Amino acid sequence: MGITYKKSGVDIDTANKFVDHIKKISPVIGGFSGLFPVDTKKYKKPMIVAATDGVGTKLKIAHILKKHDTVGIDLVAMNVNDLITCGAKPVLFLDYFATGKLKLDIAKQIIKGIVDGCKQSDCILLGGETAEMPGFYQNDDYDLAGFAVGLVDKDKTIDGSKIKPGDVILGVPSSGLHSNGFSLVRKVFNTAELKKHAKVLLTPTRIYVKDILAINSRYPGILKGMAHITGGGFYDNVIRALPDNCMGVIYKDRWEVPEIFKIIQKKGKIDDKEIYRVLNMGIGMTLIVAPKDVKKVQSVIKDTIEIGEVLKSKKEIRVI
Repeated sequence: MGITYKKSGVDIDTANKFVDHIKKISPVIGGFSGLFPVDTKKYKKPMIVAATDGVGTKLKIAHILKKHDTVGIDLVAMNVNDLITCGAKPVLFLDYFATGKLKLDIAKQIIKGIVDGCKQSDCILLGGETAEMPGFYQNDDYDLAGFAVGLVDKDKTIDGSKIKPGDVILGVPSSGLHSNGFSLVRKVFNTAELKKHAKVLLTPTRIYVKDILAINSRYPGILKGMAHITGGGFYDNVIRALPDNCMGVIYKDRWEVPEIFKIIQKKGKIDDKEIYRVLNMGIGMTLIVAPKDVKKVQSVIKDTIEIGEVLKSKKEIRVI
């Protein structure tokens, strides 16, 4: 027998077994594309919102710990947390999983996390792609990318245009590092230290969707702007929510920074501006509201903290 696809490193039979497994936990999957109906009674002027992101080098930590059932949650979270900042409800999710050699035990752990993340954000896994790419990825190395689609009524879109000086910046705590800054972390820690802190580092990203949708349902219109604190930290994310005549000031003494961030900063001798531009430092989402609405938000998201304010000035962010 001559060369076969399997001999070249791609096992179609294993891939089909994986697809069969996914169909059992997400029955809508199966066709060449996925269909999703838009409820035109619920959305009078529906706007389609889309986002794409990955997990990044946090996947290296998953390999060190040989634990792959939470990175799927990270994948969903990084996308839906972006969607929700404009008030959009996530409705569907797609994933792209590429690996050097498809190993069913690892793949099943990953898809478990993705389905879990979809449940946490009240959306469905509508489809995806599994690519076995020998020679491009080594052995069981893999990468993940995600694509989320949401819906929002045009008149209910949150775009920051109503923000004004005097408004309050609220912070919602993170569950840890979430899924950014891990190239810096891996530069700071050696392999032994990564293993030591792996459980904390691998904690999945907090999903804020249901909390924010609850605020929008109970107190429509009070959220003026939001920022998901990912790559770029406070400096490059909060500024995206502000209009041109507003400056955001974050007071870093307003919350207790989790210990893992302190360890990273001390070990790496990282200055404050750098670390607050790379890591979330314990705050995963910021919400901007009028002072009179602070307690309303805190009545829904109990652990929300008042971490800053909006001042009249040129558009910039200061962390002091």
